Amino acid sequence: MSTENEGNEGTAAEVVPSVPSVPPVPADAPQGSPGSTPASTPAPAEEPTTQATTPMASVPATPSHAPHGPQSAAEANWPPPPAVPAYASHGASGGGGPVWGAPPPPQPYGPEGPRKRGIGGLVAAVAAAALVAGGIGGALGYWAADHNTSGSTTVSASGNPQDLKRDPGTVAGVAAKALPSVVTIDAQGGDGEGGTGTGFVYDKQGHILTNNHVVASAADSGQLTVTFSNGKKYGAEVVGRAQGYDVAVLKLKNPPSGLTPLALGDSDQVAVGDSTIAIGAPFGLSNTVTTGIVSAKNRPVASGDGSGGGNSYMSALQTDASINPGNSGGPLLDARGAVIGINSAIQSTGSSVGQTQAGSIGLGFAIPINQATNVAQQLIKTGKPVYPVIGATVSMDERSGGAVISDRGAGGTEAVSKDGPADRAGLRAGDVITKFNDTVIDSGPTLIGEIWTHKPGDRVTLTYTRDGRTATAQVTLGERSGDS
Repeated sequence: MSTENEGNEGTAAEVVPSVPSVPPVPADAPQGSPGSTPASTPAPAEEPTTQATTPMASVPATPSHAPHGPQSAAEANWPPPPAVPAYASHGASGGGGPVWGAPPPPQPYGPEGPRKRGIGGLVAAVAAAALVAGGIGGALGYWAADHNTSGSTTVSASGNPQDLKRDPGTVAGVAAKALPSVVTIDAQGGDGEGGTGTGFVYDKQGHILTNNHVVASAADSGQLTVTFSNGKKYGAEVVGRAQGYDVAVLKLKNPPSGLTPLALGDSDQVAVGDSTIAIGAPFGLSNTVTTGIVSAKNRPVASGDGSGGGNSYMSALQTDASINPGNSGGPLLDARGAVIGINSAIQSTGSSVGQTQAGSIGLGFAIPINQATNVAQQLIKTGKPVYPVIGATVSMDERSGGAVISDRGAGGTEAVSKDGPADRAGLRAGDVITKFNDTVIDSGPTLIGEIWTHKPGDRVTLTYTRDGRTATAQVTLGERSGDS
């Protein structure tokens, strides 16, 4: 199969001996304490070797039916992200306690001088004191219970919980600030199909940024309703959609005053290990907040658009924040509350019989906000997306060790467009592209995802092999307008 890159594509318990009924005879015998044996630690589980990528499809609006999701990447023959290790839990260990006894009778000092006080004597004295204290406590408790006429005693925390101040840098602080700008999108198609997704306020004019697959079913003849965290609902319409990027922009028909857009971060500056906060409507549960970290960057992901049509490609931010179907289109925030990505797809272990959607397994993927912003600006300006291209058709086989330029293009056309960017750089059919700038390319979808992180006119370096030899080429990216 070939696709043109321009869009045809356990704890041990302590044991305490009972107190002796008669005092022991003091002696200078060595003192000791029982030991403990740590519990064994289970070995880590083996790593899984097969996975399937699933776009976070919206859940059906009708509660009496099982949710329906889009095509998985496995069904679309797109390569899944690398296998993920499974981790085993560890056991705990416990220990025995000291031996308790009654204090020995006082002994006169002998001619040799005073005897050394053993540890057992000290422990025994502590035990006696504890027994006395316990007796006093029991008596006081009996007196209090005998004189309590109310039948109940409670202790209240001072202050009102609503008056507690959360630091702006905490998850609670970030969520409180961001939630009013995150919306739940209900998309109902003209054919009765539909579902729920998420979006967020992009500007004060009422533009909402979300995923294409969230609104695809209602884009032409359906109905879109946007609900804010305060419960207020507004009608919306599609301004533009980019199927390949999986980005869409909506516009509120009667936007309220005082809209607060979410601050946009810089996804290029994100580092693995940075904290993340995801907000969305997983399985229709609006205003859900989950946390995690950035697990990886530049993860190649290819997924369906939710309608069985075209596919999207991204060089994604990977996160372990819990995201599920319905989180699609929602913001992935950094610790400051700035948007670093748009949650778009999840890794799936597959579906069981009668189940069409899988839940979070800790592997989610977000479109980097820098890329999404470029797309949104084009959609608001022209209503159509603009794609950077190299002007060559590449194979979609993930086992090729690179992006192989096909022998022929779609419909029997030339694989390398005449006088296109690749042609001018000297590339030809059969060449295997192995690097895009400094990024290793292992397949056609990976190459497309990397190309689409750039803009038309950008100059890039392609490393390729031909007849066993490695060479490089400088390519100025061309452009294509609209989906085809």
